[in-house]
Formats: sequence, structure tokens, C-alpha cells
Amino acid sequence: MPTSPSSSAQAARQVVAQRLRDMRRSAGMTITELADRCGWHHAKTSRIENAHTAPNATDIRLWCRACDALDQVDDLIAQSLHAESMYTEWRTQVREGLAALQGREPRLFQDTRHFRVYSASLVPGLLQTEGYAAGVLGISAAFRDVDVDDSAAAARARVDRSQIIHRPGRTFVFVVEEAALRYQVCDQDAMAAQLGHLLTAGALPQVSLGIIPMATTERAQWPRETFHMYDDRIVSVELVSARVRITQPSEISLYSRAFEELRGMAVYGADARSRVLRAIEALH
Repeated sequence: MPTSPSSSAQAARQVVAQRLRDMRRSAGMTITELADRCGWHHAKTSRIENAHTAPNATDIRLWCRACDALDQVDDLIAQSLHAESMYTEWRTQVREGLAALQGREPRLFQDTRHFRVYSASLVPGLLQTEGYAAGVLGISAAFRDVDVDDSAAAARARVDRSQIIHRPGRTFVFVVEEAALRYQVCDQDAMAAQLGHLLTAGALPQVSLGIIPMATTERAQWPRETFHMYDDRIVSVELVSARVRITQPSEISLYSRAFEELRGMAVYGADARSRVLRAIEALH
């Protein structure tokens, strides 16, 4: 069973590498012979076949031409691009700014009917107010040395995206560690507004908001990395360096099990609201 959040991405890379290796062998060529035909060092061939280096589109075209298999070029390029999109470093994603990042993958949000989000450290993005989001994204911009700090515009874009909560036909289950209500990532007024918004959003019929008490004595799960589940198709995991998209069924099943155990430790309704109110009171 995969043991790391990036294992789905690595497994996808290995599928591409195996196809290229099989293609070379079927053509009856050694690693060195293929390298000579492609015009690169034989070590590069070995790195690609062992999934240590991801081939770009040009590499794949040259490889297929050398093996007289040009009919497989388009399919292999598409498969390789998909594998690389599963593990994307934040520094690559923020090149166009933080605001552009908020609008990525609109189809994923539009097509998903059942959203599940677990967060140990922040109010989930779909529940964030503009002031809170600006604080979070401002910290992110500073940490990642973004050339243009467009965190204010990104915050507005994030709030616009969160309007999906009010569209019919979808359900949202949020599980948040109580400690996340106390981390002040913005000024006091913005923090109070954010916590007040949680009370409103949590009362929506399509939204389930669970808070895991800090004083929970018997935990089935310790606080985990933030992750988002889109139906049972994709899990998106946020790491310090990258975002990982998990599509392997065995891993999705593992995250689903973890989510259910975390959800089972949370409190809801009046108990959850009382914890939000206590966090508001602690601001003064």
C-alpha cells in the first residue's frame, strides 16, 4: 500500500516510465542505442526509465521516433502531463500570482457534489471571510517570496469561489481542530468577523461543521495535514512545499477512513457554536 502523500504521483510517473522502457525493449534497442538516436547521454535514458526524471514533450517525441512508435506520442505526453500535475510545487503554482491560483480547476468545484474538508490549523478556504483570507494569503505570499503580492485580490477571488456553498445540489462537511479557531492569522477585528461567519455558515442546511475539542482525551487520529476530498475521485493534500493530488483508490480509501475517524471526534450544533463563541470572547 502507498505510504506517502506523493505516492500516487510517483506511481503515475512509473507507469509512463514502464511504457517507455517496454517500447525501447520491443524495438530491440539497448539504453545506449536509444540515447544515441535521441541525441542525449545514456544516463538520461536510465533516469527516465526509472522514473527519476520526468520526460518532457520533446523527450517523448524523440523516444517514440527512435522506436518507430510515433502513434503513441500524444497518449504518452498526455499521460506524463497528468502524472506531473498530481504533484505540483507551490513555487510553480504561484508564478502568475495568488489571485490566479484561486481560479484554477473550476471544473473540479463545479462537478463535485460532496465536499469533505479537514483542517488542523486554519478555517477552511470555503468558509473564509475576505479579511481572514487576506491574512492567510499575505503570510503565504511573504513565505514564498511572490514577486507581486496580490493577496488582497486573491482573498476576494477566494470568497467569490466560496459562493458555491450556496448553490443547490451539493453537501459540505467540514472538520476543524478547535486550535484553528485560536490562531490569529489576521487582525483582531478580521478574526472576530471570521469566527462570526462560521456561526452563520455552520447553520446552513447543506453544511456540516464539526469542531474537534482541544481537550479530547482519546483521539482516534492525531491532527493531520489539511486535506480536501472531492466526492470519491480526488484528494488534495496541502504540504509546505507542494500540493499533492491523490487519485489512487487505495489512498482515497485511506483518507476517507481517516476523515470519518476525525469526524467522529468532533462536536456539532450547540456544542460547536459554544466553542466558536469562546474563541470570539478570547479575542477581547
